[in-house]
This record gives sequence, structure tokens and C-alpha cells, in this order.
Amino acid sequence: MNIRTRKLIGTLMLFVCLGVYALLAMALAVRILPGASGLVEFLYYLVAGMGWVLPAGLIIKWMSRGADAAQG
Repeated sequence: MNIRTRKLIGTLMLFVCLGVYALLAMALAVRILPGASGLVEFLYYLVAGMGWVLPAGLIIKWMSRGADAAQG
């Protein structure tokens, strides 16, 4: 697969995954956070705010696979 095509697909995947993740995190927050203490809210948003990093990193790793061969 062409590196430019891989980056295009990866970028679209990142946008879709991030949008879906944000909606799921908000829906979960609405269900579990009403009436929760400030500390629980803080911890939830800390974990939920960082939860997208691993999937995004995997997509970015996939996007850059083969870039070394294209440069050399």
C-alpha cells in the first residue's frame, strides 16, 4: 500500500475513533458521575482523557509502517 494512502486512511481512522471514543466517554460519564464526589470525577476524566492515547498510537504506528523503506 502506498504510504500516502496509508496516511490518508489512518487520518480518517483517527478522526472516527476519536469521535466515537469521546461520545462513549461522555455517555459513560452521564451514567456514573451524577452525585459523585469531585475526586471521583477528577479520576474519571483523568483516565478517560488519556484513554484514547493507546489506540491512536497504534493507528499512528500503522500509518508510519513502511515509511523507512519509502525514504531509503
